[in-house]
Amino acid sequence: MTALRQLFGTDGVRGVAGVDLTEELARELGAAAAASAGPGARVVIGRDTRESGPMLEEALVEGVVSAGGRALRAGVIPTPAVAVLTRLEGAERGCVISASHNPYEDNGIKFLGPDGRKLDDAAEAAIGSAMASPASVDGGGDGVLADAAATYASWLSLTYAADVPDVPVVLDCANGAAHAVAPAVFSTSGTVVRTIGAEPDGRNINAGVGSTHLDAVSAAVRGSGAIAGFAFDGDADRCLAVDPDGRPVNGDGIIAAIALARGVERVVVTSMTNLGFHRLMREHGVAVEVTDVGDRYVLERMLETGAALGGEQSGHVVDLAHHTTGDGIATALMLLAAIDRLGISMREAAGLVQPFPQKLVAVAADRSALEGADRVWQEVRAAEAKLGTDGRVVLRASGTEPVVRVMVEAADAAECGRLCDHLADVVAAEIGGPG
Repeated sequence: MTALRQLFGTDGVRGVAGVDLTEELARELGAAAAASAGPGARVVIGRDTRESGPMLEEALVEGVVSAGGRALRAGVIPTPAVAVLTRLEGAERGCVISASHNPYEDNGIKFLGPDGRKLDDAAEAAIGSAMASPASVDGGGDGVLADAAATYASWLSLTYAADVPDVPVVLDCANGAAHAVAPAVFSTSGTVVRTIGAEPDGRNINAGVGSTHLDAVSAAVRGSGAIAGFAFDGDADRCLAVDPDGRPVNGDGIIAAIALARGVERVVVTSMTNLGFHRLMREHGVAVEVTDVGDRYVLERMLETGAALGGEQSGHVVDLAHHTTGDGIATALMLLAAIDRLGISMREAAGLVQPFPQKLVAVAADRSALEGADRVWQEVRAAEAKLGTDGRVVLRASGTEPVVRVMVEAADAAECGRLCDHLADVVAAEIGGPG
């Protein structure tokens, strides 16, 4: 299982396209995914706008067909659209070719089950077994899923747009998978003042735009007359917002607004969620479940506890009342509906969560060595003892990059920064270097 987890990571197989993620590997994955799903399995395949996408798509399709499966191409489309279409088509597998918020050189492949959810460990193990014992089977096929984007846009509008007020907004599509469908959805539910990051060229995905570069949408919103701006990531499963002054509303604030508007009893968040969020939820009687970073862990805890709402500070929000995975466009629509129901402005939504000072540092390191780095954990325990109940420390190895993330929250901003920098220095000294 360790080797399999190294292959699949926490969000599918990911790496530099053509180097780590080759055509051969994509072909093997496509064949194994189809074979493990059963004879004649249908696989819905979508991708983002990276220049390596068509190459990997062709290889995946070849693999699916070689195993007797039927590949259904959905074209350039958000990750959550593949989840929706897989369910609507009754397909046995969904497949997304994307590296999310990573630069264009990277790409990734992740699989979804017939329920539109990421595969569990057992299903991934079945793919691993099929890769170890490849077999060619006749009878496969390659087809195009007609009107895939329009079908997804219609589903979004029917599911989420009814409670959305007709208000002007700015959209930042990260030059990614949302560049066509997001403006189409919002044109039916509100007034789009401006769209940026909607001219993909294969190499500009996430480049200075999108949810990892909020300065772009902040600048576009200020003085535009829009009540908010929304920024998606490359595969549009995340969304962050800004108010009319360009102030960010991160995932903590978005989840808080939706939770309060819906009157939920329980939410699931990760260890990165700010203590200010916990305090607000406590004041409103909302139970908070905390899990490891990664949407797969959020979803697992939601299913365990019956929570319908959960997500991450990064803007990955899961609404199990209607959906199976994070959806950036749906998140934007839910947030607009939430502030309308609460009777607050986006400026007030930006201030709902009063965050503790927080500092996060990514340290280039051998992430596999973190667990056994005794001195690192000694320093963490010392920092935790110093902070007491007025702060916390989170250290974790990234599931997708060769880094260790160090996060500190404290009531005092100066102390927060000092402790975070100290711990980052310790990590670098003990296990720093290439992962």
